[in-house]
Amino acid sequence: MEGKKKTTNCLLFLFLSLTLSLSLSAALQLQTQTLPLHSLPHPPAISWPESESEPDPEEEALSLHLHHIDALSSNKTPEQLFQLRLQRDAKRVEGVVALAALNQSHARRSGSSFSSSIISGLAQGSGEYFTRIGVGTPARYVYMVLDTGSDVVWLQCAPCRKCYTQADPVFDPTKSRTYAGIPCGAPLCRRLDSPGCNNKNKVCQYQVSYGDGSFTFGDFSTETLTFRRTRVTRVALGCGHDNEGLFIGAAGLLGLGRGRLSFPVQTGRRFNQKFSYCLVDRSASAKPSSVVFGDSAVSRTARFTPLIKNPKLDTFYYLELLGISVGGSPVRGLSASLFRLDAAGNGGVIIDSGTSVTRLTRPAYIALRDAFRVGASHLKRAAEFSLFDTCFDLSGLTEVKVPTVVLHFRGADVSLPATNYLIPVDNSGSFCFAFAGTMSGLSIIGNIQQQGFRVSFDLAGSRVGFAPRGCV
Repeated sequence: MEGKKKTTNCLLFLFLSLTLSLSLSAALQLQTQTLPLHSLPHPPAISWPESESEPDPEEEALSLHLHHIDALSSNKTPEQLFQLRLQRDAKRVEGVVALAALNQSHARRSGSSFSSSIISGLAQGSGEYFTRIGVGTPARYVYMVLDTGSDVVWLQCAPCRKCYTQADPVFDPTKSRTYAGIPCGAPLCRRLDSPGCNNKNKVCQYQVSYGDGSFTFGDFSTETLTFRRTRVTRVALGCGHDNEGLFIGAAGLLGLGRGRLSFPVQTGRRFNQKFSYCLVDRSASAKPSSVVFGDSAVSRTARFTPLIKNPKLDTFYYLELLGISVGGSPVRGLSASLFRLDAAGNGGVIIDSGTSVTRLTRPAYIALRDAFRVGASHLKRAAEFSLFDTCFDLSGLTEVKVPTVVLHFRGADVSLPATNYLIPVDNSGSFCFAFAGTMSGLSIIGNIQQQGFRVSFDLAGSRVGFAPRGCV
């Protein structure tokens, strides 16, 4: 009897030792990185002294200083600006998902390079990043949204039937020597999804409606755009006389989607259908963000993943996400099938400059969140905040160790900096895991997760590249 007891005790001891050993081994194998703790950023001052210089058609690969659109809302606190960002983000995702579900295009209704600074638009509506562009001849400088989820280029024009408030005077086409209306029967007019015709002057009319309820309507035309000192002629754009929605502050929108009327596709011959951007985490760095068009847009250090074509929806940039790792280990229960784009154009993963927080289809998000919670079990938990269900109280600390997060795209493993997935949500030390679930089958890689990477869009090569530490 005693022999059996001893044997049982020995087996129990061995089992406990093995369990403890495996637990310690797992703990030792957990890959972590340091998260420096920063508060929510304050709105910066704004100035564009370089924008008004005379164009130089010979100059290439230009770079501009960058300012954040929060500068247009200097009367709001960092907490208020963050809440507004999350409200816009919910609207944005709702619109993107609705457009994808409808299986219709969001906004389809020569080796030289240039770059223009972009402004992170946390104080504005449909579109989070803005740049300063000269319109017409002579060039009148205005703010315009950059949006990879839209195609048509447009801006508000006088006379206004209805225009929202913008930071600069409304563009008057009668004062530009290079403005020209597009005739109703012209091939450019027929590129619109639903072209109209002004029977009085026989000029083509456009209308674009966005998923958040914003819309613009007016004359379809060609005009010269000036990016600091680089002039781009005969860009097809909408001159909007009736514009309503969440575009307050910016004069219009520069569509960077994959559709036929987007700026990169229109200027494909000149800039080889290549552009890139690098978005700065303003809470951690004073470096400028930028957007670059042309061959120099593609970083030599970038890791590339193929673009996937959705035959039902030509605007969005679809990528193939195979899985995600947390702490150096693949997340269990998170398979490539959760992110697959099917033959009917449903599901899939898009990368989007206008969405802030990455949304993953619900089963994928739950698996990722649970894995992160296990890896971050040493951190003090805090109450949920808005759409975030995994938050931590890091008050009184200057830095913490957090498990690594790596996105595995086909051909490209993208290792996220800690600041791209654990972010401040107030100035009291609360930080939240910056992913969220969606009941839709569509997953969206948002701009918080893209911060610090130069994201290169090579439409000619049908690929997207990620270069870490690219905002230099």
